[in-house]
Amino acid sequence: MEILNSKIFGENLSSTPLLVFHGLFGMLDNWSTFGKDLGEKLPVHLIDLRNHGRSFHSDSMTHDDLANDIADYMNHYGIEKAHVLGHSLGGKAVMQFAIQYPEKVDKLIVVDISPKAYPPHHQGIIKALEEVDFNVVNSRNEVEAVLSQYIPEKSVIQFLTKNLYWDDDKKLAWRFNLKTLSEKYNEFVSNAIKFGIFEGETLFIAGEKSNYILPQDEFAIKQQFPKAKIIIITKAGHWVQAENPIEFMGVVTKFLFPNS
Repeated sequence: MEILNSKIFGENLSSTPLLVFHGLFGMLDNWSTFGKDLGEKLPVHLIDLRNHGRSFHSDSMTHDDLANDIADYMNHYGIEKAHVLGHSLGGKAVMQFAIQYPEKVDKLIVVDISPKAYPPHHQGIIKALEEVDFNVVNSRNEVEAVLSQYIPEKSVIQFLTKNLYWDDDKKLAWRFNLKTLSEKYNEFVSNAIKFGIFEGETLFIAGEKSNYILPQDEFAIKQQFPKAKIIIITKAGHWVQAENPIEFMGVVTKFLFPNS
């Protein structure tokens, strides 16, 4: 059994740990500042999803896989119960996990995603990534030049190129498993999470400028997560924690430590 790669802050603290999962094409490093800051209050595990970052690659990429990976991770580290936070694809992973393993979840935080199926909407990014030929490009700038032919947003290009590294053959490569992520895309984006109910405390955090959680999604959210609160973070799009980190941290801290 392979265990997800992680970085742990506040390891010596005795309170319930928080496990944090990034979104599609992301990695745990995207959450470093958040992990470091919150790691002063409780143990924070920043975790690479399968086929991302330094975690293992696999041909399979279902919501069940992602949920079972979290269970395996907790068993490996002897964690009986944790708070879990997931952004976007990571949000789908933690929702599925909370429904399948409710006894392992204390509080659930879902960032800018709902349980529903989404129409495919990353085709442009996948096409751009597939156009990068690592036999030809030899520098980060050259990779950025290829991506910029397909992706207009500089911030998205910077986000993607954080995944570049030099492999054993001294060639640039992506850390994520682009082959599986493009082939299995519909299985994890265009599928809703399975129906089930998580009765525990749940917080959904939406970006004010994002359209991932719509007002009409509230009914479906409450069906599966009856205790869910939905909070909107101002001046933030889909990457809520990066675009308004102070407000985001405040909302998360208040939810985890209501009495402090």
